[in-house]
Order: sequence, then structure tokens, then C-alpha cells
Amino acid sequence: MSAALQTLGLCKSFGALTVADDINFTLEAGARHALIGPNGAGKTTFVNMLTGRLAPSTGSIILGDEDVTRLSQEQRVKRGLGRTFQINTLFRNLPVLDNVALAIAERLGVGKRLIRPAIHHKEVLDESMALLASLGISDVASTPVTGLPYGKQRLVEIAIALGLKPKVLLLDEPAAGVPSLESHRILEVLESLPSEIAILIIEHDMDLVFKFASRITVLAQGAVLTEGTPSEIAADTQVRQVYLGERNG
Repeated sequence: MSAALQTLGLCKSFGALTVADDINFTLEAGARHALIGPNGAGKTTFVNMLTGRLAPSTGSIILGDEDVTRLSQEQRVKRGLGRTFQINTLFRNLPVLDNVALAIAERLGVGKRLIRPAIHHKEVLDESMALLASLGISDVASTPVTGLPYGKQRLVEIAIALGLKPKVLLLDEPAAGVPSLESHRILEVLESLPSEIAILIIEHDMDLVFKFASRITVLAQGAVLTEGTPSEIAADTQVRQVYLGERNG
């Protein structure tokens, strides 16, 4: 199986402080992979380097068969790397449909020449509505984001990421802030995403992680502690000591 995303010897230091230490990581094509670890393990730093938000001190990032280490965030998105954030970055006063349509219009190349709202372009409107329907939220298309429960806001953010047609999707704590009664809907959506998209979730909700991921990587103190199947990770004494026993870690 080919790698959709790979890092080789990835390191990041701020002066004498090393926050990512020689991380070698492979996300296989079509994978359902989770990244876990206690607070301060380096998860956010690692993801920020993957997306280009933060430059590594040393090491390489390979997207598909291309070295993207020195490319900008925008260039990586155009090459198929999508991301959601711990705290959503939606246009909160705009309707759901407009949020998704803006992303699709940008991907289709009409974003910079819009003299009318994106939703007035039929191809953009049709794709936006189809995407919302696939995630079960077409009924709130005309609702401003600020009027939605937080769980549905997270689904809107996933819709926006999917609108960019990613080959690799990084989901940074997709269940963060979502009431437990609604988190099952997040899991249902994740399980329904196209199988050709390689997905990496960074998540503290262990129930979601173990139900979704077929492979799990554990970070601790900026380095890979171990990697394995959910059953292997659950049985690992080191993992239980540094993370699984720390429910709020």
C-alpha cells in the first residue's frame, strides 16, 4: 500500500526546547489513523508542520510522491491536504450553505472572480447542497452558523474541508466541545467519508478513537512512543501509563 502522507526525521525546536523529535510517520492511502497523546506531547506542533502553518527545523514532509516541506499552506491544500481545527474557523454570521460554497468556489477557481455570491453559481450551489446532504445537514443550509448547535458546526467544518476535495484529511479534535450525546453523529459522519481519502484524526475522545481508527500512533514528549492497532495500543503498558489513564490529558 502506498503512502498518502509521510514524514522523515521531522524535528522542531524553539531555542533549546525540542517540541518534535525525529518523527517518522506514515499515513497509508485510504487509512483511518488516529494520533493521540497527553497535553504537551507535540500533537498540534506536528499537525501544524504537516499543513505548513509551522516550518520544521529539520526533516521532510512527503504528500503523495511530492516533497512539500517548503510549500505554503495554500499550495498544500491545492495538492490535496485538508484540515479542520480544534476551534472552528467558520464565518459564523453567514449561512451554512455560503460557508461551504465559498470553499468549493475557491477550488473550482471562481473564488477570485466572483461578482455575485458563490451560491448563485449553479455548479457551486449543486455541489454544496449535495455535500451537505451527504453529511445529513442539508436541512440547515440557510441557517447562520451561529444559530447551530456546536456539533453541527463541526459537521459544517468537515463539509468545508471535503469541498476542497482532499486526498488527505487531518481532523484536529473533531469531537472537541461536542456534547457526548451528539458525538455519535460525528463518528457516523467520519465512518461515511469516502474510502479513498486518507484520514488522520487527532483526538482526546478515546471512545471515538478506538471505534474509528484501524491504526493509532501515540506521541509523548515530542516523539513517537509507539504505533499499532487499537487492540495493541489498549494492551500497551507504556500507553496506559502516559495517556490512557489520564482521561483529561
